[in-house]
Amino acid sequence: MQSNDRPPRTRPISVGHLRAFDAVARHLNFRVAADELSLTQSAVSRQIQALEDEVGVTLFLRHTRAVEITSAGSQLLRAAGMALERIDAAVRQIRQSAGRKSVTVTTWASFASMWLIPRLEAFQRDHPDIDIRIDTSDTQVDLATADVDLALRYTVPQGVAANATRLFGEQLTPVVSPWLLREHQIEKVEDLAQLTLIEAGDAHRTRHLEWLTWQRWIDEQAGKASNASTPAPVGKSRLRGAGAKTRLTPKRWLYFNYAHQIVQATLTGQGVALARLPLVAESLACGDLVEPLPQTRLDSPLVYWLIPVQRSMQRPEVKAFFDWLLDQAALTRQAIGDVPDPDTVDQID
Repeated sequence: MQSNDRPPRTRPISVGHLRAFDAVARHLNFRVAADELSLTQSAVSRQIQALEDEVGVTLFLRHTRAVEITSAGSQLLRAAGMALERIDAAVRQIRQSAGRKSVTVTTWASFASMWLIPRLEAFQRDHPDIDIRIDTSDTQVDLATADVDLALRYTVPQGVAANATRLFGEQLTPVVSPWLLREHQIEKVEDLAQLTLIEAGDAHRTRHLEWLTWQRWIDEQAGKASNASTPAPVGKSRLRGAGAKTRLTPKRWLYFNYAHQIVQATLTGQGVALARLPLVAESLACGDLVEPLPQTRLDSPLVYWLIPVQRSMQRPEVKAFFDWLLDQAALTRQAIGDVPDPDTVDQID
Protein backbone atom coordinates (compact mmCIF):
# COMPACT_ATOMS: atom_id res chain seq x y z
CA MET A 1 0.00 0.00 0.00
CA GLN A 2 1.32 3.49 -0.87
CA SER A 3 2.23 5.66 2.09
CA ASN A 4 -0.12 8.41 0.94
CA ASP A 5 -2.98 5.90 1.07
CA ARG A 6 -2.55 5.33 4.79
CA PRO A 7 -5.34 6.62 7.02
CA PRO A 8 -4.43 9.85 8.88
CA ARG A 9 -2.88 9.42 12.30
CA THR A 10 -5.08 10.49 15.19
CA ARG A 11 -3.04 9.61 18.28
CA PRO A 12 -1.40 12.72 19.83
CA ILE A 13 2.38 12.79 19.57
CA SER A 14 4.62 12.67 22.61
CA VAL A 15 6.31 16.00 23.30
CA GLY A 16 9.68 14.71 24.37
CA HIS A 17 11.30 15.28 20.97
CA LEU A 18 10.02 18.83 20.38
CA ARG A 19 13.01 20.45 22.04
CA ALA A 20 15.38 18.76 19.60
CA PHE A 21 13.07 19.63 16.71
CA ASP A 22 13.00 23.29 17.75
CA ALA A 23 16.80 23.47 17.98
CA VAL A 24 17.36 21.84 14.55
CA ALA A 25 14.67 24.02 12.95
CA ARG A 26 16.25 27.21 14.32
CA HIS A 27 19.82 26.35 13.35
CA LEU A 28 19.17 24.07 10.33
CA ASN A 29 22.21 22.19 11.55
CA PHE A 30 22.21 18.94 13.54
CA ARG A 31 25.66 19.50 15.04
CA VAL A 32 24.90 23.02 16.32
CA ALA A 33 21.58 21.83 17.70
CA ALA A 34 23.33 18.96 19.47
CA ASP A 35 25.82 21.37 21.05
CA GLU A 36 23.00 23.60 22.27
CA LEU A 37 21.21 20.65 23.87
CA SER A 38 24.39 19.02 25.21
CA LEU A 39 23.59 15.85 23.25
CA THR A 40 25.40 13.91 20.59
CA GLN A 41 24.54 14.58 16.97
CA SER A 42 23.31 11.01 16.55
CA ALA A 43 21.01 11.38 19.56
CA VAL A 44 19.42 14.47 18.06
CA SER A 45 19.06 12.71 14.72
CA ARG A 46 17.30 9.78 16.38
CA GLN A 47 14.88 12.14 18.17
CA ILE A 48 14.01 13.88 14.89
CA GLN A 49 13.49 10.55 13.15
CA ALA A 50 11.24 9.37 15.97
CA LEU A 51 9.22 12.60 15.77
CA GLU A 52 8.81 12.24 12.01
CA ASP A 53 7.59 8.69 12.53
CA GLU A 54 5.00 9.89 15.03
CA VAL A 55 3.83 12.81 12.89
CA GLY A 56 3.82 10.69 9.76
CA VAL A 57 5.60 13.15 7.45
CA THR A 58 9.15 14.33 6.74
CA LEU A 59 10.03 17.45 8.71
CA PHE A 60 13.54 18.04 7.35
CA LEU A 61 15.25 17.35 4.02
CA ARG A 62 18.79 16.14 4.71
CA HIS A 63 21.25 17.27 2.04
CA THR A 64 24.97 16.54 1.99
CA ARG A 65 25.99 19.86 3.46
CA ALA A 66 22.71 21.42 4.53
CA VAL A 67 19.41 20.79 6.25
CA GLU A 68 16.17 22.18 4.82
CA ILE A 69 12.91 22.39 6.75
CA THR A 70 9.78 21.21 4.92
CA SER A 71 6.46 23.05 4.80
CA ALA A 72 5.10 20.59 7.36
CA GLY A 73 8.13 21.25 9.54
CA SER A 74 7.56 25.02 9.29
CA GLN A 75 3.94 24.56 10.34
CA LEU A 76 4.96 22.51 13.36
CA LEU A 77 7.71 24.98 14.26
CA ARG A 78 5.24 27.88 14.50
CA ALA A 79 3.18 25.98 17.04
CA ALA A 80 6.00 24.25 18.90
CA GLY A 81 8.15 27.38 19.13
CA MET A 82 5.41 29.42 20.81
CA ALA A 83 4.52 26.55 23.13
CA LEU A 84 8.12 26.06 24.24
CA GLU A 85 8.55 29.81 24.83
CA ARG A 86 5.48 29.85 27.07
CA ILE A 87 6.66 26.77 28.95
CA ASP A 88 10.13 28.27 29.46
CA ALA A 89 8.61 31.55 30.69
CA ALA A 90 6.39 29.70 33.16
CA VAL A 91 9.34 27.68 34.45
CA ARG A 92 11.42 30.86 34.90
CA GLN A 93 8.61 32.43 36.89
CA ILE A 94 8.22 29.33 39.03
CA ARG A 95 11.95 29.18 39.71
CA GLN A 96 12.10 32.88 40.59
CA SER A 97 9.19 32.60 43.02
CA ALA A 98 10.28 29.30 44.54
CA GLY A 99 11.00 29.83 48.19
CA ARG A 100 9.74 33.43 48.18
CA LYS A 101 7.06 34.66 50.54
CA SER A 102 3.91 35.98 48.91
CA VAL A 103 0.45 37.22 49.89
CA THR A 104 -2.55 37.26 47.55
CA VAL A 105 -5.37 39.72 48.20
CA THR A 106 -8.73 39.80 46.46
CA THR A 107 -10.60 43.10 46.28
CA TRP A 108 -12.41 45.31 43.76
CA ALA A 109 -10.74 47.60 41.24
CA SER A 110 -11.69 51.01 42.66
CA PHE A 111 -10.64 50.17 46.20
CA ALA A 112 -7.35 48.74 44.97
CA SER A 113 -6.49 51.78 42.86
CA MET A 114 -7.72 54.45 45.29
CA TRP A 115 -6.85 53.08 48.73
CA LEU A 116 -4.65 49.98 48.66
CA ILE A 117 -2.12 50.55 45.89
CA PRO A 118 -1.05 54.08 46.96
CA ARG A 119 -0.08 52.64 50.35
CA LEU A 120 1.70 49.49 49.18
CA GLU A 121 5.11 51.08 48.72
CA ALA A 122 5.42 51.59 52.46
CA PHE A 123 4.76 47.91 53.16
CA GLN A 124 7.16 46.75 50.45
CA ARG A 125 9.84 49.06 51.78
CA ASP A 126 9.55 47.49 55.24
CA HIS A 127 9.09 43.92 53.90
CA PRO A 128 11.22 43.60 50.75
CA ASP A 129 11.12 39.80 50.94
CA ILE A 130 7.31 39.56 50.63
CA ASP A 131 5.64 39.62 47.22
CA ILE A 132 2.10 41.01 47.02
CA ARG A 133 -0.40 39.91 44.38
CA ILE A 134 -3.58 41.98 44.00
CA ASP A 135 -6.49 40.16 42.37
CA THR A 136 -9.25 42.64 41.44
CA SER A 137 -12.70 41.49 40.42
CA ASP A 138 -16.25 42.78 40.77
CA THR A 139 -17.33 39.18 41.34
CA GLN A 140 -16.62 37.87 44.81
CA VAL A 141 -14.46 34.76 44.80
CA ASP A 142 -15.14 31.73 46.97
CA LEU A 143 -12.58 32.02 49.75
CA ALA A 144 -12.92 28.32 50.53
CA THR A 145 -11.53 27.30 47.16
CA ALA A 146 -9.77 30.33 45.64
CA ASP A 147 -6.01 30.75 45.77
CA VAL A 148 -6.12 33.89 47.94
CA ASP A 149 -5.03 34.75 51.49
CA LEU A 150 -7.04 37.87 52.35
CA ALA A 151 -10.22 39.51 51.05
CA LEU A 152 -11.23 43.17 51.19
CA ARG A 153 -14.98 43.56 50.92
CA TYR A 154 -17.57 46.37 50.83
CA THR A 155 -20.99 45.55 52.17
CA VAL A 156 -23.47 46.08 54.99
CA PRO A 157 -22.72 44.40 58.34
CA GLN A 158 -25.46 41.82 57.80
CA GLY A 159 -23.82 40.59 54.59
CA VAL A 160 -20.30 39.88 55.81
CA ALA A 161 -18.63 36.73 57.14
CA ALA A 162 -18.45 36.16 60.89
CA ASN A 163 -14.64 36.38 60.94
CA ALA A 164 -14.54 39.73 59.12
CA THR A 165 -12.79 42.68 60.75
CA ARG A 166 -14.26 46.15 60.27
CA LEU A 167 -11.77 48.53 58.66
CA PHE A 168 -13.87 51.70 58.53
CA GLY A 169 -17.31 52.97 57.75
CA GLU A 170 -18.33 55.43 55.10
CA GLN A 171 -19.70 58.90 54.62
CA LEU A 172 -20.69 60.49 51.33
CA THR A 173 -19.80 64.09 50.57
CA PRO A 174 -19.67 66.39 47.53
CA VAL A 175 -16.12 67.00 46.26
CA VAL A 176 -14.80 69.25 43.52
CA SER A 177 -11.48 70.35 42.07
CA PRO A 178 -10.15 73.61 43.57
CA TRP A 179 -9.93 75.42 40.23
CA LEU A 180 -13.52 74.53 39.31
CA LEU A 181 -14.57 75.82 42.73
CA ARG A 182 -12.86 79.14 41.95
CA GLU A 183 -15.03 79.47 38.84
CA HIS A 184 -18.27 78.30 40.48
CA GLN A 185 -18.80 79.00 44.15
CA ILE A 186 -20.64 76.28 46.07
CA GLU A 187 -21.95 77.67 49.32
CA LYS A 188 -25.30 75.88 49.55
CA VAL A 189 -27.00 72.84 48.09
CA GLU A 190 -28.86 74.89 45.47
CA ASP A 191 -25.56 75.99 43.89
CA LEU A 192 -25.01 72.45 42.62
CA ALA A 193 -27.79 72.98 40.07
CA GLN A 194 -25.44 75.15 38.03
CA LEU A 195 -22.83 72.41 37.62
CA THR A 196 -22.32 68.95 36.15
CA LEU A 197 -22.99 66.18 38.67
CA ILE A 198 -20.99 62.95 38.40
CA GLU A 199 -22.53 59.69 39.50
CA ALA A 200 -22.12 55.90 39.32
CA GLY A 201 -24.12 54.61 36.39
CA ASP A 202 -25.18 51.40 38.16
CA ALA A 203 -25.90 52.83 41.60
CA HIS A 204 -29.67 52.50 41.15
CA ARG A 205 -29.55 48.75 40.55
CA THR A 206 -29.50 47.65 44.19
CA ARG A 207 -31.01 49.03 47.36
CA HIS A 208 -27.68 49.32 49.14
CA LEU A 209 -25.79 51.03 46.32
CA GLU A 210 -28.62 53.52 45.94
CA TRP A 211 -27.04 55.25 48.91
CA LEU A 212 -24.33 56.42 46.50
CA THR A 213 -26.77 58.44 44.37
CA TRP A 214 -27.18 62.18 44.30
CA GLN A 215 -30.95 61.73 44.64
CA ARG A 216 -30.54 60.02 48.02
CA TRP A 217 -28.20 62.78 49.17
CA ILE A 218 -30.55 65.53 47.97
CA ASP A 219 -33.51 63.92 49.74
CA GLU A 220 -31.54 63.81 52.99
CA GLN A 221 -30.52 67.46 52.71
CA ALA A 222 -34.10 68.49 51.99
CA GLY A 223 -35.23 66.52 55.05
CA LYS A 224 -32.69 68.29 57.23
CA ALA A 225 -33.79 71.67 55.90
CA SER A 226 -37.47 70.94 56.57
CA ASN A 227 -36.69 69.92 60.14
CA ALA A 228 -34.58 72.97 60.87
CA SER A 229 -36.05 75.91 62.74
CA THR A 230 -35.18 78.20 59.84
CA PRO A 231 -35.13 75.93 56.81
CA ALA A 232 -32.89 76.82 53.94
CA PRO A 233 -34.85 78.04 50.90
CA VAL A 234 -35.34 75.54 48.12
CA GLY A 235 -36.49 78.02 45.54
CA LYS A 236 -34.00 77.83 42.72
CA SER A 237 -35.43 76.88 39.37
CA ARG A 238 -33.26 73.77 39.09
CA LEU A 239 -33.88 72.47 42.62
CA ARG A 240 -37.58 72.04 43.23
CA GLY A 241 -39.93 70.09 45.44
CA ALA A 242 -41.86 67.24 43.89
CA GLY A 243 -44.10 65.51 46.42
CA ALA A 244 -42.04 63.60 48.96
CA LYS A 245 -38.87 64.00 46.93
CA THR A 246 -36.75 67.03 46.13
CA ARG A 247 -35.77 66.94 42.50
CA LEU A 248 -32.40 68.21 41.32
CA THR A 249 -31.89 69.11 37.68
CA PRO A 250 -28.22 69.97 37.23
CA LYS A 251 -26.56 71.53 34.22
CA ARG A 252 -25.79 67.98 33.00
CA TRP A 253 -25.10 64.45 34.28
CA LEU A 254 -21.93 62.43 33.83
CA TYR A 255 -21.99 58.70 34.60
CA PHE A 256 -19.17 56.18 35.14
CA ASN A 257 -19.02 52.53 36.15
CA TYR A 258 -16.27 52.76 38.77
CA ALA A 259 -15.50 55.00 41.72
CA HIS A 260 -11.94 55.67 40.56
CA GLN A 261 -13.30 56.92 37.22
CA ILE A 262 -15.66 59.27 39.04
CA VAL A 263 -12.83 60.72 41.11
CA GLN A 264 -10.53 61.03 38.09
CA ALA A 265 -13.17 63.05 36.25
CA THR A 266 -13.60 65.23 39.32
CA LEU A 267 -9.87 65.82 39.65
CA THR A 268 -9.81 67.12 36.08
CA GLY A 269 -12.62 69.59 36.79
CA GLN A 270 -15.41 67.90 34.85
CA GLY A 271 -17.98 68.29 37.59
CA VAL A 272 -18.92 67.61 41.21
CA ALA A 273 -18.89 64.06 42.57
CA LEU A 274 -20.66 62.55 45.52
CA ALA A 275 -17.57 60.78 46.80
CA ARG A 276 -16.97 58.02 49.31
CA LEU A 277 -14.99 59.80 52.00
CA PRO A 278 -12.54 56.96 52.82
CA LEU A 279 -11.49 56.79 49.17
CA VAL A 280 -10.80 60.51 48.75
CA ALA A 281 -9.39 61.34 52.19
CA GLU A 282 -5.84 61.59 50.82
CA SER A 283 -6.91 63.81 47.91
CA LEU A 284 -8.73 66.11 50.33
CA ALA A 285 -5.76 66.21 52.70
CA CYS A 286 -3.32 67.25 49.98
CA GLY A 287 -5.70 69.75 48.36
CA ASP A 288 -6.27 67.96 45.07
CA LEU A 289 -9.97 67.91 45.93
CA VAL A 290 -12.08 70.24 48.06
CA GLU A 291 -15.14 69.44 50.17
CA PRO A 292 -17.31 72.55 49.61
CA LEU A 293 -20.22 71.49 51.87
CA PRO A 294 -18.69 69.57 54.79
CA GLN A 295 -21.81 70.05 56.88
CA THR A 296 -23.79 67.90 54.44
CA ARG A 297 -21.91 64.63 54.93
CA LEU A 298 -24.22 61.63 54.72
CA ASP A 299 -23.64 58.43 56.67
CA SER A 300 -23.76 55.29 54.55
CA PRO A 301 -24.75 51.82 55.79
CA LEU A 302 -21.94 50.28 53.76
CA VAL A 303 -18.74 49.24 55.53
CA TYR A 304 -15.25 48.20 54.43
CA TRP A 305 -14.10 44.82 55.77
CA LEU A 306 -10.98 42.66 55.93
CA ILE A 307 -11.58 38.91 55.82
CA PRO A 308 -8.71 36.48 56.49
CA VAL A 309 -8.58 33.03 54.94
CA GLN A 310 -7.97 30.95 58.05
CA ARG A 311 -5.69 28.38 56.37
CA SER A 312 -3.37 31.24 55.33
CA MET A 313 -3.12 33.03 58.68
CA GLN A 314 -0.56 30.52 59.94
CA ARG A 315 1.99 32.03 57.53
CA PRO A 316 3.96 34.94 59.03
CA GLU A 317 3.89 36.98 55.82
CA VAL A 318 0.09 36.86 55.68
CA LYS A 319 -0.19 37.84 59.33
CA ALA A 320 2.24 40.73 58.71
CA PHE A 321 0.17 42.06 55.82
CA PHE A 322 -3.06 41.58 57.77
CA ASP A 323 -1.69 43.64 60.69
CA TRP A 324 -0.37 46.30 58.30
CA LEU A 325 -3.81 46.67 56.71
CA LEU A 326 -5.32 47.20 60.16
CA ASP A 327 -2.75 49.93 60.88
CA GLN A 328 -3.55 51.66 57.59
CA ALA A 329 -7.26 51.42 58.32
CA ALA A 330 -6.71 53.11 61.68
CA LEU A 331 -5.08 56.05 59.88
CA THR A 332 -8.03 56.30 57.53
CA ARG A 333 -10.51 56.24 60.43
CA GLN A 334 -8.59 59.06 62.05
CA ALA A 335 -8.54 61.08 58.82
CA ILE A 336 -12.28 60.82 58.21
CA GLY A 337 -13.39 60.99 61.86
CA ASP A 338 -14.98 57.57 61.65
CA VAL A 339 -17.15 56.55 64.61
CA PRO A 340 -17.93 52.84 64.30
CA ASP A 341 -21.16 51.11 65.13
CA PRO A 342 -21.27 49.91 68.77
CA ASP A 343 -21.71 46.32 67.61
CA THR A 344 -18.41 46.38 65.75
CA VAL A 345 -16.23 48.55 67.97
CA ASP A 346 -14.51 45.52 69.49
CA GLN A 347 -13.33 44.41 66.04
CA ILE A 348 -11.43 47.56 65.17
CA ASP A 349 -8.16 47.34 67.04
